[in-house]
Amino acid sequence: MMHTFLMEAGRWQLRGNWLERHQETVGIKGQVLVAWSQDNWFTMVTKLVFAQSIGEKSEVTKRQDLSFLYKGRLNSAQNQYTFVLQHSMLGRLEGEGWVAPETIVQRYWAIGDIQGQDKNLSTLRQQCSGFESWYRLNERTYHVSSSIMTGHNLFSMMEALLEKH
Repeated sequence: MMHTFLMEAGRWQLRGNWLERHQETVGIKGQVLVAWSQDNWFTMVTKLVFAQSIGEKSEVTKRQDLSFLYKGRLNSAQNQYTFVLQHSMLGRLEGEGWVAPETIVQRYWAIGDIQGQDKNLSTLRQQCSGFESWYRLNERTYHVSSSIMTGHNLFSMMEALLEKH
């Protein structure tokens, strides 16, 4: 069975959880759009929206939505690819991905200093990187795990289900 996510154009819905160091887990949902050109270039656009959370003093807090714009190219062997990523929190990144029979894994890293607006990331000024893993449950559903790291420490993680729309 071939991958249907990333390897084919399509619309996907994401629903799961987001966790940051010393914070409570927050629900997250979003959409992913994948498009391909005829010369093995892909574009993937993702928008994630956080559920509102209630703080210790019953304050409703709204996190800023996250957006990701990937542009990449699959090599001729079709099991590895490179990409650039414009991340709303981290700025411009570059990365690589591998396509295995059941899983697609990619990693990315900052190009220069972190340019995002998140105070915690801007203050650290450490090398920032991340990874994303999509495990195929069936042709319409994937399990997603991802994390952002600053230096050697985890900064955030996401777990979610991705379903073809």
